[in-house]
Amino acid sequence: MKNLQELPKLGDSISYLYLEHAVIEQNDTAIVAIQKAGRTPIPIAAMTCLLLGPGTSVTHAAIRAICENGCMAIWCGEHGERFYAAGIGETRSAKNLLIQAKACMDQERHLETAKRMYQIRFSKMKTDGLTLQQLRGMEGIRVRKAYELAAKTTGVRWKKRSYKGEEWDQADPINQALSEANALLYGLCHAAVVSLGYSPGLGFIHMGKQLSFVYDVADLYKVETTIPAAFEAVRELTSGNDQKKLIRMKCRAYFANAHILSRIARDLTWILQEESEEEQDNGARVGTLWDDKMDTASGGKNYAGNEVTK
Repeated sequence: MKNLQELPKLGDSISYLYLEHAVIEQNDTAIVAIQKAGRTPIPIAAMTCLLLGPGTSVTHAAIRAICENGCMAIWCGEHGERFYAAGIGETRSAKNLLIQAKACMDQERHLETAKRMYQIRFSKMKTDGLTLQQLRGMEGIRVRKAYELAAKTTGVRWKKRSYKGEEWDQADPINQALSEANALLYGLCHAAVVSLGYSPGLGFIHMGKQLSFVYDVADLYKVETTIPAAFEAVRELTSGNDQKKLIRMKCRAYFANAHILSRIARDLTWILQEESEEEQDNGARVGTLWDDKMDTASGGKNYAGNEVTK
């Protein structure tokens, strides 16, 4: 059984498995997936995240085994492309969440983190000394050029990016495809963010939404995944084709080729300037208490014997 106080090792890729159309039962201290093809034992203790797609059912005993082995269970859409709910995983330490919250609430660190989220997109350019506003403008140009290049490459007619949820049917096919593709990426990023122990709502560029940080993370990868996937899907769309299915297939291929899950783990480590894997403090088995004089005090003890001063 895993040490549940430890954080996932962010230097490695997220160890995950996607299942659909299966009954999942307990098998000793592990679990087994029962499908038409037979029974497949799953070494749940070696995994960080189990993605449960359409057509899955899980017994209570199996869920207990999953949680006791420190694996997070995520209920999702086809191939992780929607995020519906999650059960507790191995990230019982709040270390990543605290790092994120401190960076988000401190204005100077917030600015530095937001800049790094832009800088990571311009790895071949010197961005030192640029303001947040300048980086935001550079990002706008980068995305606009990505749209133009995808349109030129695929021959799909392109005017501009336009999204109005209340007027979905009035959007042209490419804007609908982009919105669908982005929604799939949001689901995948949401699953990764939660699995790694971060808050989806504490964003650095996007603010005020429950998924602000998810949008921040997804924007790191749109140019290389959802934009080309959407344009290719529209180019190949013919009468009678299922547009959403075609977009899912395209996105799935791009997400896999780009190794999105493992990159999110590495990129967030750099963006939030976390400690290296060897330096990480996995935390005491008992949580600490906040203290206004000592920062933290030891938990798991009774302080009634201490002298109380005013």
